[in-house]
Amino acid sequence: MSRIKICGVTKRDGVVKSREGLHRWLDSTLDSCRNGEYRLSFGRRQEPRSLDQNRLMWLWFSCISDETGQRKEDIHDYYCDLFLKRRVTVNGKERLVAMGTSGLDRETMAMFLNKVQADASSEFGIRLPNPDDRDFDNFREYYKNYL
Repeated sequence: MSRIKICGVTKRDGVVKSREGLHRWLDSTLDSCRNGEYRLSFGRRQEPRSLDQNRLMWLWFSCISDETGQRKEDIHDYYCDLFLKRRVTVNGKERLVAMGTSGLDRETMAMFLNKVQADASSEFGIRLPNPDDRDFDNFREYYKNYL
């Protein structure tokens, strides 16, 4: 079983922090590798969705549930199916499947929430406030009992 070695890098104001530390880490990592082929990967770190985003989603789904009479779990599945589909191919057969929200990063979760908010307004006539809206505290207080 291979171990994945990870080194974080930060760039601020156009300057890579700890560049020398990165060089030492890479040299040490490469020196410790056994013979074989390796793959190096580099990508921007994505933060997972936040607990606040998840709480907001379920608060909104509680509101939509209350207004439509549908279960909030069904509202969740409805929006995942509407906005979080991906293509999978199994045994040569391609399908569109809905993903859940637990694996989303913060940016993708924010886009999902924006789509839910817009759809709830246009399809159901429901205004879902953002946490920085003036009336959000009243909204949260009212729907927290539905969670």
